[in-house]
Amino acid sequence: MNTPTNLALFDLDHTLLPLDSDYQWAEFLARTGRAGDPEVARRQNEELMDRYNQGNLTAEESAEFMLGLLSNTPRQELLTWQAEFMEEVILPSITPAALDLLRYHQQQGHLCAIVTATNEFVTTPIAKALGVEHLIATLAEERDGIYTGKLTGVPSFREGKITRVDQWLHELGLQRNNFDRIWFYSDSSNDLPLMELVSDPVATNPGEGLRRIAHERNWAVLDLFAQLMDEKS
Repeated sequence: MNTPTNLALFDLDHTLLPLDSDYQWAEFLARTGRAGDPEVARRQNEELMDRYNQGNLTAEESAEFMLGLLSNTPRQELLTWQAEFMEEVILPSITPAALDLLRYHQQQGHLCAIVTATNEFVTTPIAKALGVEHLIATLAEERDGIYTGKLTGVPSFREGKITRVDQWLHELGLQRNNFDRIWFYSDSSNDLPLMELVSDPVATNPGEGLRRIAHERNWAVLDLFAQLMDEKS
């Protein structure tokens, strides 16, 4: 197998998916009565999303709630919930446009990875459904096969995405300077640390703040779900 000379990295939520899988997972658990008091869970979920969008949420604060939803539940039961979530929420949200973008890079022989702050339990089946082999996600601590509700390792969030990408490449016997070009597709200003390091940052379905920065810096802007939004309007 030839060593790839180009690397394509993709954020997940609102980048490859037209939704936030972390938020939707919590909403799914609240709706199905699996997250304690549904109204309390929904209020916490909304507050976390608001703070994330404002750029003042830490990985630890997010994990306290999101990973807490996994804690003390037997793995087999969690897998049942996960399968229902994929069937009801995620699979209907995967768009041809996102798949086409991924396939373009894959067919060019680029090394591809999803780099997301959402935890690995939620995102592993999503990466599989998208046909992406490599996933860099926030890791949840386990003891005796049960999630503890705590983080382990460096969260894949903000500057942590750089650390985790470098760790992943090291495991493959590679480093960033091995590549001629590195793309990173993201919708969020929270991903600016990694976007600023790559050769080809692509503001993908960007929020207002990132769109403005992209225009100022002459970065590419990709509205992957523009047709989807038009169909809904």
